[in-house]
Amino acid sequence: MAEHRSMQRAALLDAARSLLSEGGTEALTFPALAERTGLARSSVYEYFRSRAAVVEELCEVDFPVWAAEVEAAMAAMDGAEAKVEAYVRAQLALVGDQRHRAVVAISASELDAGAREKIRAAHGGLVAMIVEALRELGHAEPRLAAMLVQGVVDSAVRRIELGVEEPSVVAEAAVGMVLRGVRG
Repeated sequence: MAEHRSMQRAALLDAARSLLSEGGTEALTFPALAERTGLARSSVYEYFRSRAAVVEELCEVDFPVWAAEVEAAMAAMDGAEAKVEAYVRAQLALVGDQRHRAVVAISASELDAGAREKIRAAHGGLVAMIVEALRELGHAEPRLAAMLVQGVVDSAVRRIELGVEEPSVVAEAAVGMVLRGVRG
C-alpha cells in the first residue's frame, strides 16, 4: 500500500511538472492533475491539501537535484572565475529541463508564506555555492556579489523563456556580463 501511494504521489508530481511547464501556474489545477493521472479529483486531495502544497513538494524534490547539477558543474572547474562561469552556464543550460521550467513557474506563483520561505532558503543555498569563488576573486562583499550574479542569471532565464534570442546568445551575454563584473 505504501509503495502504491508513493507511486501515485510521484505520478502527481510528474503531472504537475508537465502542467507547469506547458501552461504555467494557471494550468496547475486539481482537475487537471486528476485528468493527467487518471485519478478522481477527490483522490488528488488525499495526497495534497492545496495547490501550494503541490508546489512546495515540487520544490523540495526538484530544487536539490537542480542545485546538485550546478554544484557538479562548478566542482569540475579549476579556479574561481571558471567556477563562476560554470555556475551561470549550468543554470542556463537547465532552462529547457522540465524540472527547471516548473521551478521558474513556481517562483512566479502566489504561494503561502511557508512555501515562499522554503523556496527562498533553496535559492539561498544555490547562491551560497559561489560566495567562496567570489571571495577568492577579491570581492569585499562576496554574498552581495553572489546575489547580483544570481540576478543576472534570473534575468537571462526569463529572456530565454521569452524565446526572442537564441539561448546561446543570451547565455554568452550573461556569462560575459558576470565575468566582467566579478573581475571588477
